[in-house]
Amino acid sequence: MPENPIPADAPAEAGPTIDVVIPAYNEAGPLTRVLGDLPQPPVRRVVVADNNSTDVTADIARRLGAVVVPAPRQGYGSACLEGLDYLRRHDPPQIVVFLDADYSDDPRELPRLVAPIVEGRADLVIGSRVERAEPGALLPQARFGNFVACCLMRLLYGHRFTDLGPFRAIRWTALERLGMRDPDFGWTAEMQVKALRHGLSVAEVPVSYRRRIGGASKITGTLRGTLLAGYKILSTVLRYRWGK
Repeated sequence: MPENPIPADAPAEAGPTIDVVIPAYNEAGPLTRVLGDLPQPPVRRVVVADNNSTDVTADIARRLGAVVVPAPRQGYGSACLEGLDYLRRHDPPQIVVFLDADYSDDPRELPRLVAPIVEGRADLVIGSRVERAEPGALLPQARFGNFVACCLMRLLYGHRFTDLGPFRAIRWTALERLGMRDPDFGWTAEMQVKALRHGLSVAEVPVSYRRRIGGASKITGTLRGTLLAGYKILSTVLRYRWGK
């Protein structure tokens, strides 16, 4: 059963508080569309964790109403951690959603992503891209890496995931229990295996996935990035199986 359900006596018209964390590195172009498509409500606040961008990413985020948090240590996980630290110090939400800044996920699908949490059916929801990705959006190396990591999680933890997608939602109280630490490529895998180890209720929701705006992915778009990400993800899955 999901932990700490959202209070039943909360005003129905208001709903749970939902904040969005967007790690961003040189995403000035697509970020405009991401922020423009986020449905408000139900989103209360958007935090853009600027991971040392050299373009006008931060300026655009501020102009469109987002809170900009500097994330000086390079890395996807580091940016997410900075965003969470801001929320922790400024009225934490009941649900936090993670969303990439490259417009590959569809922000308009956020209500469907958070629905299992709002309805008390899950603590963590992963947006699975494998069924609804447009041709060429989810590169072969990304599909293969996801497949291997998910098979390994099923073997070691007994749960079947289909994806490690970045578009995800989690109950704030559940997230705080996980003690997230990974500063880079292992962030998504760490969240999923820790959720299983802590006995959280997890679910997947099919989400759309399209080619990112602005060229190749900074991770799977290069051989070095693909190899580093693959190593970190698999080592994370293995480490938390037997580690504390």
